[in-house]
Amino acid sequence: MRNGFSPKVLAPVILMLIFGSSCIKDKCTRTYTYLQPVYRTTDEVRANIKSNAPVEIQRTGKIYLKDQFIFMNEPDKGIHIIDNGDPYTPKNVAFIDIPGNIDLAVKGNILYADSYTDLVAIDISNPLQVKLKNVTEGVFPHRQYWGGFVADTGRVITTWEARDTVVVADCGTEGVFGILGRKDMLLVNGCANCSNDWSFALNSSNSPGSQAGIGGSMARFTLVNNNLYTVSHSSLSVFNVTNAEEPLFKKDISIGWDIETIYPFKDKLFIGSMSGMYIFNISNPDEPVQTGTFTHVRSCDPVVADDNYAYVTLRNGSMCNGFVNQLDVVDVKNVAAPFLLKSYPFTNPHGLSKDGNLLLICDGKDGLKINDVSNPNDIKLLSRVEMSETFDVIAWRGLALVVATDGLYQYEYSDPSAPKLISKITF
Repeated sequence: MRNGFSPKVLAPVILMLIFGSSCIKDKCTRTYTYLQPVYRTTDEVRANIKSNAPVEIQRTGKIYLKDQFIFMNEPDKGIHIIDNGDPYTPKNVAFIDIPGNIDLAVKGNILYADSYTDLVAIDISNPLQVKLKNVTEGVFPHRQYWGGFVADTGRVITTWEARDTVVVADCGTEGVFGILGRKDMLLVNGCANCSNDWSFALNSSNSPGSQAGIGGSMARFTLVNNNLYTVSHSSLSVFNVTNAEEPLFKKDISIGWDIETIYPFKDKLFIGSMSGMYIFNISNPDEPVQTGTFTHVRSCDPVVADDNYAYVTLRNGSMCNGFVNQLDVVDVKNVAAPFLLKSYPFTNPHGLSKDGNLLLICDGKDGLKINDVSNPNDIKLLSRVEMSETFDVIAWRGLALVVATDGLYQYEYSDPSAPKLISKITF
């Protein structure tokens, strides 16, 4: 999920306000709902990166499975810790308050997470008493909000409060730019006397028991042995975590624009973007080398892979500007020359996860679909589970963790033609 604002997001909004207004009078009354930031000092924020009392889950972003615990991000707020020792009765046991958090990954007893521009390393050996061990500052400069929203030294935005205001201004651009020019607010909607109301939303994607856990296919963080790899919208960052508590930033590698996800398999990284898939060899872990590229039509693009094939879901969406909804099966036996083997139509596919010859796909409002991919040229749908709009899935040893708009579902699929719901945590 993309979070914050960029010039190319705000530009159409500004143009709509300037040219989409059909006010007749000299003065326009514009009613705005804006988000007022609530600040805390950096020291206050870091002192609170610990196991706090569990809080109700409002919405979720990325999920990560490690041993008996599910770590579930709530965008820009922090990470919920869920004890899944008994998947039939999962328990929300703690919340780690991490303002500006979008992604996470776990190596051994250390959880890595972003906090706006910083990388934090947290000791989770006791999930009920986690401790902040290290902060690597400024390694995610792309997380700096456009417009200076977190530019104040020593202060961090921890949440936003919705407030209403009425502005009387010329029907030209002066009133609009007067509001947009303020650094202490974000416009949400407005222009009461104009014909085109507008709005936009703040948006911010191995096996248990081993050193690393399992992340979802929408992840931007991944761990391979002693390296943490992260992707921004245009680059791949490499951290050496041989000393797990003190990540060592190694380098940034420019890839392209609109990078979305990262998925590891053996000595390769498969990186999804809105325009294609990039394959990197990590035989030298500190020095990833791009070995192949697969280009597709512009679309959102999570990916999972095995030795022979990469499975790429393409979907349309407000941030993707695409028009296709399908699964692409890409032959990657020769990583220097990947090619499309076959495409399959879907409704609006999001995250996916592979377990042996089974491919589980979150198909948006069409629910969860379990597919037999033993023959990639003839993929067969085994079952479809109806639920609210689905976002991401982790499949492991017959248990599927499914993130949907209304909750975290767990399905047992030892019989993939008849998966059984065993629990749900409601958002």
